[in-house]
This record gives sequence, C-alpha cells and structure tokens, in this order.
Amino acid sequence: MSEPSAAAIADLSAYLREIESGRQLSAHTVSAYRRDLHDFAAFLGRHYGDGWNWSGVDRLALRAWLGHLNRRGLSRRSIARKLSAVRSLFRHLHREERIGANPARSIRSPRLDRPLPAWMSQPETERLFQLTESGAAEGTFNGTRDHAILELFYTAGLRLSELQSLDVDAVDLVADQVKVKGKGRKERIVPLGRSAVAALRRWEPFRAAAAAAGSVSDRRAVFVTGAGRRLSRRRIQDIVTGFLRAAGEDSELTTHSLRHTFATHLLDAGADLMAVKELLGHASLSTTRIYVHTTRERLKRVYDKAHPRA
Repeated sequence: MSEPSAAAIADLSAYLREIESGRQLSAHTVSAYRRDLHDFAAFLGRHYGDGWNWSGVDRLALRAWLGHLNRRGLSRRSIARKLSAVRSLFRHLHREERIGANPARSIRSPRLDRPLPAWMSQPETERLFQLTESGAAEGTFNGTRDHAILELFYTAGLRLSELQSLDVDAVDLVADQVKVKGKGRKERIVPLGRSAVAALRRWEPFRAAAAAAGSVSDRRAVFVTGAGRRLSRRRIQDIVTGFLRAAGEDSELTTHSLRHTFATHLLDAGADLMAVKELLGHASLSTTRIYVHTTRERLKRVYDKAHPRA
C-alpha cells in the first residue's frame, strides 16, 4: 500500500491528539473520526501514490473519494459522517497553515432522508408503565430499579448514555430535577415528574445497599447491579426492550423510542418547540423540528380515519 509523507502522518496525528484532548468530543466520536480519517488516508495513497501530502489534495480527489464510498454501497448517512470528519481535518490544517486552501470547503454533504422516529401513543405508554409498576409493587431489587429506569427515560427524555452515566449527586429529589451531561459534555437541567421522583425514592434504599459493595466509582452510580456495579448500556437496553416486548408494543421500538415519545407527547400537549429543544439538549432547532413532523403525521392519520370526506 502506498504511504503518505512523514509530514502528512505527523499532521494527522497532531489533529487526532487535538480532538481527543481539547475539543470535548466523546470517546465514541473520536474513535469514529480516527477510523474515518485513516480510511481516507488509505484512499489517498491509492489515488496519489507514495509520498503524497495534504497540501496536494484537491477537490477532484475528494470527489473521487465520495464516488468510491458510493460504489462501496455506504448509506448517505455514513458518507455524510465520513465527510464531516474530513472537513474538520482540513479546517484544522488550513487554520494551522499546513495547507494553502481548504479543498473540502465547497464539497456538499449528501442529502439525508431523515426517517420519522419511532414513538409510543399515550395509551401504549400507559400500558407499559402498568407493567413496570406492577413489578415495582412487588418490592424486588430488579423490579424497583427497572421501573425507575423506565420512568427516568420517559419523564426526562434522556439518551441511553446519559442515563447510564448518571451519578447520584446529579439527581435532586428535593427540587425534582436532574443535571444531565449530554453530547459534547454540555450540561442541562431537566425537571422530574412526580412519578419519576416517587420511583427514584423507592429505588434509593436498594441502590445504596448494593452500591456499598461496589467500587468507589460504582457507589456514585444511580443504577447498579445487585453486586453494586454500574449497569452497562447493553444491560439497560435489554431491560427496556424486554418491557417493550412484554407489553406487546411495536418490535421496532428501542430504548431511544422513549426519548422520542417524551418529545412527541410534549409537543402534542402544546409545549413550545424551543423549550423541548432545551429539554432534549439539542444543539440545533432543526434537530427538534422532526418531532413536529411526527405530530403532523399523527394528526393526518387521525384526520384520514375520522373525517367523512377525507
């Protein structure tokens, strides 16, 4: 395989170090950037041959790379993600005066067909919580914990990563709110409803007893195993999807569907779009607007079914 110049390798390594230490990106995002940029460098080696440098990369090479990704059968979303990493690299190189011009500046991302998120109707949500509440009423460790997990997902609209990493000092059951560390390590305050507060209060004695047996870091976790270890993301997913299946809900629903349901129900009830954006921790209002489309689709289905001249 053709190799880049030593300078190109050094520039890429410096950029990766910068995003890992200084840009407050998640470990997952940094790993994806590293993988995508190394793949891009491998393509440039085939395209240019040995000794290529970033200053020699032009728009034609970038278009050839995009064509290569298309021929590999990658989805538009995957291509857009890879292009975002490449754009970020070239912005860095241009800012650091490693290249004279940014060849990625005018390259457009592929248009994405954004699917409507899966969500639950209010009757479906009520059936789900009837199931979790019956488990909590038995007073078992798992039943009490799992009900609190479902309540927190739906009441606060948390992402899976946000709930899994939640620590006890972030939960204020006096002010009925939770401090959430979201994407880019941005913090937001989300109110907690009465049902979620009651579920967390019921869970706390179980959590404290189990966490005492875990490590120092595990003792800070809101949701733990019986052995006192912080629950993994996979285990939380299994818990939530297990309840969704047991409640007989749509098989396409996932843990993230509870976040979608949170937003959709708020907008259905007349909540302000900007307020929902802040509650979800979205950086852009355009991300939140997809839930407006969801409610419109629901209203259209109701209209088509109910109106005599629809």
